[in-house]
This record gives sequence, structure tokens and C-alpha cells, in this order.
Amino acid sequence: MQLNHAQRELTVKIVYYGPGLSGKTTNLQMVHQRTSPEVRGRLLTVETHDDRTLFFDLLPVFFSTANGFKVKVKLFTVPGQVIHNATRRIVLQGADAVAFIADSRRAAAAENNAYWKNLVENMKENNLDPAQVPVVIQYNKRDLPDTKTDAEIEETRKKGKEPVVGAIAIRGIGVLETLYAVLQSAFRSLEARAGLTKNIGLGEREFLTQVFANIDVTGTELERILPPRTPGARP
Repeated sequence: MQLNHAQRELTVKIVYYGPGLSGKTTNLQMVHQRTSPEVRGRLLTVETHDDRTLFFDLLPVFFSTANGFKVKVKLFTVPGQVIHNATRRIVLQGADAVAFIADSRRAAAAENNAYWKNLVENMKENNLDPAQVPVVIQYNKRDLPDTKTDAEIEETRKKGKEPVVGAIAIRGIGVLETLYAVLQSAFRSLEARAGLTKNIGLGEREFLTQVFANIDVTGTELERILPPRTPGARP
């Protein structure tokens, strides 16, 4: 978190982490597509010849609070290939929360576990406390053969403290629900550490409502918990 009282600006950083080809870039592309062009930044992607993300994507979403603070939400992905660990470590610096994108096929279990350990190691290298930085786990590719059953994923959820979301990112399923969960977790962590409600007049409900005010949540679970969008309204 970067909190600049002089410029009345708060920046929240979310990092999408996980194995190569697990769906990190697809998640950000789907979020970008559903975000109003008036408030979204340019999605920056650098890819190798084999169509894997080499560096990172950046998606800033902006809004202003009732107290006049400008809030920037920045979403990053890290490169998944093993050889780019140094870049993963750099991108992870200053993360307020992490969305861990896992491949839900049974054959991918070992790789998911390896990248989870890699995430913890890189957090420590960045002086981030793995026990304090919130992580939301997305089990992606739920439409493919050999995926873990819902019951198996539920068992995984019960074993840890992290929220778990099922997804088919390429079809947009579970993408915004994952974003909501990771932003909610980030806010609660920041509230505990920095007292955002007291110090800048920003509560959890306003934060989440404002972020999603210009994101089309039609057809997602978020329709039930967010107020309907008003056409042409500004956050």
C-alpha cells in the first residue's frame, strides 16, 4: 500500500501469481474487457514467441472517495516460467494481496505446490510476511478433463484459511468473483494495519462498490451483492 496524504492518494497493489499457463493473463484480460474504458488503464502485455507472458500486465483502476482521496487499484501478473523467478520477485514487491491462480487438473498438483512454495519464498525475500499478506486461491480450468471435484476443492479450502474460487477464466467464469475476494481481503488487511476508515474515511463497502461501479458484473455471483450499475454514472 502506498498512502500519500499530501496528494490524497491511496494505491493498492494486487498480484496474480501461479504456474505458467494457469490463466493469470486470461484473468486480467477478462477484467480489462469488463471495465469501462473511461476508468481503466492500458493493459500492457509482453509475450514470448510461444505466447506465454514474459513480463507483467498492468491494469490501473481509478476512483475518488467521498473524502476526496484518489484510489488506484493496480493489478499485476507475474511470468510463470521457472527461469523468470527474479522477475516474479520484483513484481511481488509491495503487494497488498495475491490471487494465486492454480490449474485444477490433478496432473498439475505438483506444479501448483511448487509455485505456492515459490510464492512464500519470494514473499520472504521481499520482507512480506506470508502470514499477513492475504492470498485468494482460484482453481481455474474447471471445464477440462481430470479436474479435481468440487468436493476435493472444498477439502482444500477447509485445510487452509485462504478463500477459494472455482473458475473457467477463458469464459469469464469466476474471474470477477476472484477479483472481489482478493480486493476484499486486501482492504481488510489494510484496515487492520492502517485504519483506512478512520484515517481517510474509506470503508470496505465504499471501496468495493466504487471499484466495481464501472465493471460489468452481469451474469456473475456479484450481481447479488453489489448495487446495480447506473448507466452513465461516474464513481
